[in-house]
Amino acid sequence: MTAAPAPLLSVRDLKVSFPMPRGMFRGVDHLRAVDGVSFDLFPGETLGIVGESGCGKSTLGRAVLKLIEPTGGTVAWLGQDISDLPESRMRPHRQDMQVIFQDPLASLDPRMTVGDIIGEPLDTFHPKLKRVERRARIEEMMAKVGLLPEMINRYPHEFSGGQAQRIGIARAMILNPKLIVCDEPVSALDVSIQAQIVNLLMRLQREFHLSLIFISHDLSVVRHISHRIMVLYLGKQAELADRDSLYRDPRHPYTKALISAVPIPDPDRERNKPRIVLTGDLPSPLNPPSGCYFRTRCPRAEAICAETAPGFDPVAPGHFAACHFRDG
Repeated sequence: MTAAPAPLLSVRDLKVSFPMPRGMFRGVDHLRAVDGVSFDLFPGETLGIVGESGCGKSTLGRAVLKLIEPTGGTVAWLGQDISDLPESRMRPHRQDMQVIFQDPLASLDPRMTVGDIIGEPLDTFHPKLKRVERRARIEEMMAKVGLLPEMINRYPHEFSGGQAQRIGIARAMILNPKLIVCDEPVSALDVSIQAQIVNLLMRLQREFHLSLIFISHDLSVVRHISHRIMVLYLGKQAELADRDSLYRDPRHPYTKALISAVPIPDPDRERNKPRIVLTGDLPSPLNPPSGCYFRTRCPRAEAICAETAPGFDPVAPGHFAACHFRDG
């Protein structure tokens, strides 16, 4: 019997809060953007993270990379706790942990050529690389992401949004990382281009045995690319399961509502189940509801939901949900 692989990334009870001054002499509130999130990520795996805007998806991705300092919990990379590492000791890990941003053009320096943008990580981590070898590696990576080598001296404004995102992917891939956090990498692109970028990421993942954290609010895209999916609500985990289990048998009312809202591409096809419409607005993370965070919008909420926060417990092997009624 083959032993299970060790996690590439282990996150335990991760918390990120931001101080929010009330005003002069009135103290400080704390906005809990991420509140006690735990998960493992394995080599070659894609973990999709979904939820409404403001649920903490991007903050979680940045905290994992220590682009934002966590305020609690631990992040372990290849078994080593990196939560409290100073930047000088984090630097060797940076080439293994990369990020792709949401707005492709905004993430590229307009004064730099494509070659300089893609090659900048090489200048940082491999400064002694010969110019000929550096250019060869840049052109090779450009070809892998679908960019012509003759584009190497062009500037970002000369590219479409999809091409600009390919530049961002090439920049993230040039150091051959083990993990890439994809922070809504296709939300700013046309639907046809979204499919190309998602398929490109999947191909690169197979070729380089990458692990991906794919952040999105589009459940159709997440279902296509992910092996497992985590649903966040107001900074907390609502559900975590493998892709097929989550879509076939969602246990949290919030997950059920999200899945019911996914558009059906065939206008003549009817939904198997009625659309679940959530009422009310997303509560403020400065003053979240007592007990279960979702209870103010949940169609199944009862008195216990206001009194006690549900645990994030298993409902099946590898399937977890934070709901008092997760078995129903």
